[in-house]
Amino acid sequence: MKILHASFECYPLAKVGGLADVVGSLPKFQNEISATSKVIMPYYNNDFFKNRSKTVDLYTGTIKIDKLSYEYSIKELKSNEINFDVLIVYIEDLLDRDNVYGYGDEVIQYIAFQLSILNWLVNENIDFDIIHCHDHHTSLIPFFVKYCYEFQKLKNIHTVLTIHNAQYQGIFPHNRIDLLPEFNQENIGILDWYNSINPLATGIKCASRVTTVSSTYLEELKEKANGLEGLLRSEEGKCKGILNGIDTSVWNPYTDVMIIKNYKISNVISGKKANKQKLCNTYAFDKDLPLFGFIGRLVGEKAADLLPKAIEQALDENRINILILGSGHKEIEDQLIELKEKYKGRFSAYIGYDEKLSRLIYAGVDFLLMPSRVEPCGLNQMYALRYGTIPIVRRTGGLKDTVIDIGDGGFGICHDQASVWDICYSIKRAITFYNDKKFFRSIQKRIMKIDNSWNTSAKKYIEVYKSIQ
Repeated sequence: MKILHASFECYPLAKVGGLADVVGSLPKFQNEISATSKVIMPYYNNDFFKNRSKTVDLYTGTIKIDKLSYEYSIKELKSNEINFDVLIVYIEDLLDRDNVYGYGDEVIQYIAFQLSILNWLVNENIDFDIIHCHDHHTSLIPFFVKYCYEFQKLKNIHTVLTIHNAQYQGIFPHNRIDLLPEFNQENIGILDWYNSINPLATGIKCASRVTTVSSTYLEELKEKANGLEGLLRSEEGKCKGILNGIDTSVWNPYTDVMIIKNYKISNVISGKKANKQKLCNTYAFDKDLPLFGFIGRLVGEKAADLLPKAIEQALDENRINILILGSGHKEIEDQLIELKEKYKGRFSAYIGYDEKLSRLIYAGVDFLLMPSRVEPCGLNQMYALRYGTIPIVRRTGGLKDTVIDIGDGGFGICHDQASVWDICYSIKRAITFYNDKKFFRSIQKRIMKIDNSWNTSAKKYIEVYKSIQ
């Protein structure tokens, strides 16, 4: 079985969020279970493409969007850092940007990327069994394959759409219909959702199968999906929730070169102590106090707007240290920077992203905060567990599927609401947990044994593919 994953992100080539981690891992594990799985993504003007890889030209073609012609090329990536085949779509001055998202012509970017893939497949007679589309950036592919005249040769290729985050749907107005290739206008209703062209809704309607990145998230979307609730309920027969996994060879505290001291279950206590000491030395924290961390985008979905007030209250009421790594809304960033000055030696925040620091946080903090309002799957809690760090999570999406509260015989701390009160109460529970050293250390060892690898999930995706045949 031959699978082509179409995505705008893929770690380590280009990463904004969890989408990159999934696309950067799933193909590897699929290839290990009798599939041939490749990724196709845009070329970006970033460090990886410029300095850490080479490309080989495979094909050059031309696509038309609204009477304008764009020359594209398909390239094969050559890099020692990638252990599966990656193909690149290069379009000068359109896809070769410094950043993945955030451009005024993003609708044209997404359409051009998708058309380039299909134009290449048609003209080169390349055969895949499945095109696996990831999020709205690629979710018009199922429609193009089914209904656009120029791609009728591909109609036997099945499509799977994975929804990583239904909050983003790629909506654009009907007056831009000319951006799409020619199709029978009797099918225009398939593109429509609430009087706009909605790529994600279109993908849900047209894909052979639809998956979400956790079972709980699928059920949540049937009740709250930014307008797609009814559609997902009507299409639930072809929908399946498959929990994401992590690459345990990459996320491994025993081999991770970015942390201070490597460790495994047998020496987790000393290993985490050494990494915590490094963080405490760097930020002038007291090593004997519980250390809480947060890694993520400083946006409403992550409940990051609650963090400044929660941090202030938690620090006023408890003897703890807190470290934040992330970026996002400037207002939240500014509030965290102010708190750095007010609580120097007890709180710090790194505004931005630093992969080495993130690894050190997973290895060195005692607890990881994830109070998310929306968390389709969540990978950070899996990374934390792998590194012996206790997750503090809100019961939503994949967090609910992967973390069981210690009060229920589990290994984490869970709360039900995204609120300052819930965060602060959970921190107080964590402090009590931390002070019971024997129990705390037993849980650290226990969580490192939990298997959140891609092995099981990769097999479930193969089962989904086979169910279409």
